[in-house]
Amino acid sequence: MLKAVLIPTALLFSLATYASAQELNAAPTEQIQQDTQSSKPALVKDVEPLPLWEFGASAFALSQQAYPGSDTYVNRFLAVPYFLYRGEHFRVDRGNTGYRAIKTPRFEFDVGFAGALGSSSDKVSARRGMEKLGNMIEFGPRLKWNISEPEANGRWRFELPVRAVFDLSNSFKRKGITVEPELTFERRAFGGWRYSTGISTVWGNRQMAETFYQVRPDQVLADRAAYQAKQGIISWRLSAFLSHSYTNNFRVFGGVRVDSVTGAANENSPLVKRKTAPSVLIGLTYTWMRSERPEIE
Repeated sequence: MLKAVLIPTALLFSLATYASAQELNAAPTEQIQQDTQSSKPALVKDVEPLPLWEFGASAFALSQQAYPGSDTYVNRFLAVPYFLYRGEHFRVDRGNTGYRAIKTPRFEFDVGFAGALGSSSDKVSARRGMEKLGNMIEFGPRLKWNISEPEANGRWRFELPVRAVFDLSNSFKRKGITVEPELTFERRAFGGWRYSTGISTVWGNRQMAETFYQVRPDQVLADRAAYQAKQGIISWRLSAFLSHSYTNNFRVFGGVRVDSVTGAANENSPLVKRKTAPSVLIGLTYTWMRSERPEIE
């Protein structure tokens, strides 16, 4: 059963931004309009620039694995306000909050943060008696490469975030470092539909791997042997996201992400119970107010 939860403000802000901004990921800055003199579509740039800021509310339901390889799901329902800002350097947009240092038609470099919900060990049978996985926040640089220009048939993008991970539930204790190279295809279709797909690999250092997969000698049970976690690939990810605009202010969205630890560095940890599993997100956003000024590129 889904249940409402209270989580730290910073993580709540990050999650609200992520949910409300994800449907914008598949929206290239170029729009497709029908040529009035022909039946062929014409590609026109900057017909509808995004506003400098937006303010609204987002409600979404999320069901995800407690950690990659877990057979326990964490289910949440959240209803939160959101705020987007698209300044020249400071950005709260497209699933990332932070400072954009470099912006060219092909490349962007920013420093920002993202968040993830945690789970109690007493609700994850494989981790009973172990430390809980708290609400995590990730902070660090990210490189974005627009491989192709926004066109009628979509756009390809490569992202390379390098993030330090901290546990908000444990006085910001550092949990390790992750690197997640991702290749994404995104497209804006007719009728208000937008979609994107992506494939990525999550790499973690030894400290990050220990957070999920380490079993110390004092944590050994009859069905849980000791295990020394190793740095390397945490999981493989395949994702798909779809959204639809019913009005200029109201959008619905949904997404599926499949995580797999098959062939990962800690595939043989006794804490790995399910090697491949999906996570699901559905929700809606409503924009109350937006700026008449366009975003600053």
